[in-house]
Amino acid sequence: MLKDVEITRAIVESYMKELLDSLTLDVAIVGAGPSGMVAGYYLAKGGAKVAIFEKKLSIGGGIWGGGMGFNKIVVQEEAREILDELGINYKPFREGLYVADAVEVATTLASRTVKAGVKIFNMVEVEDLVVKEGWVCGVVINWTPVKMTSLHVDPLTIEAKYVIDSTGHGAQVTQHLLKRGLIEKIPGEGAMWAEMGEKLTVENTREIYPGLYVTGMAANAVSGAPRMGPIFGGMFLSGRKAAREILKKLKE
Repeated sequence: MLKDVEITRAIVESYMKELLDSLTLDVAIVGAGPSGMVAGYYLAKGGAKVAIFEKKLSIGGGIWGGGMGFNKIVVQEEAREILDELGINYKPFREGLYVADAVEVATTLASRTVKAGVKIFNMVEVEDLVVKEGWVCGVVINWTPVKMTSLHVDPLTIEAKYVIDSTGHGAQVTQHLLKRGLIEKIPGEGAMWAEMGEKLTVENTREIYPGLYVTGMAANAVSGAPRMGPIFGGMFLSGRKAAREILKKLKE
């Protein structure tokens, strides 16, 4: 016999078990967009304990809409090996430039990330950072609807050895350091320039403050580099770069 309360119990117990298990992490990633999920995939594959916190109901960031709602994305040669590893199909457009289905990219990337061992908590917003003795060592979380409705509800805390800001154009996690005067400025992203934007996304992926990495468009926003539109190779390469650097530090 199917009991309604058993359905509720199954959901609550399994969710709470996963949340309790994620209170202490190697890496907390904020934002389940392309760079965040790629970083999570490679971190988990490398043996790290990882969770991603996404304030929206859906995950995938800006992938879904492709360019202006045409659900195709472009990836350059340098990132093609990541698509191959994830099992994402693509077609050549011209030499060194490939087109992939945005829906397939988003769904396959999400699936591979979860199957690698990453726990994704959607509808959970990171409202602050934990900073102790000059080191970012965790995130402060609350339900997104609580933040949207401005309810006075105290948050909870997640402990992490490293935090990744993968929140995109606004670099929302790094903004918390700016508000407290822990960094000097966040210039914001520059005007559209795909070639330089892609190049600098990877170059700007780094530890911006002890314990805090920036990836994807957050990396360019923090550095004042150009945006690049619906080409995503730099996002994938950025996530992989951050994962590799953090894995190396975790093993030291």
